[in-house]
Amino acid sequence: MLSPDFVGREYPGSGTHEIHPYSIGAFARSINDENPAYFDLGAAQELGYPNLIAPPTFLITIALGESRRALNDPALGLDWSRVVHGDQRFTHRRPVLAGDVLSCLTTIESIKTVAGNDFVTMRSDFVDQDGGQVASTWSMLVVRGPDA
Repeated sequence: MLSPDFVGREYPGSGTHEIHPYSIGAFARSINDENPAYFDLGAAQELGYPNLIAPPTFLITIALGESRRALNDPALGLDWSRVVHGDQRFTHRRPVLAGDVLSCLTTIESIKTVAGNDFVTMRSDFVDQDGGQVASTWSMLVVRGPDA
């Protein structure tokens, strides 16, 4: 059972993450999204953006690693062999652009126990190189109980 004492605990990011055009294109291809604004600067500029934009779910590529740092905190006691992914959501204040340099702060937002299973929700907040809010992601994991 995960301790609710961890709710609200913050884990500063491991550093900054520069968003490269190649990473945007590779991610878009991996999800089979051929939106030209992910690959072609002219197409992105026609939409009013100064650079390539990333698919809305692109930040999962950073959020996973950053939230893992929190979830691997030995004091939390999470048993990865019992974890399944429960939910994922994103809130964007603006699109992620090639050339952005993002920082991430991960917070354990909630821990609940339901029917012997723990539900832990992590929020990752992203800010750009100018301190502007870019997006937030939420990942909810289910830690199956011993009888599951």
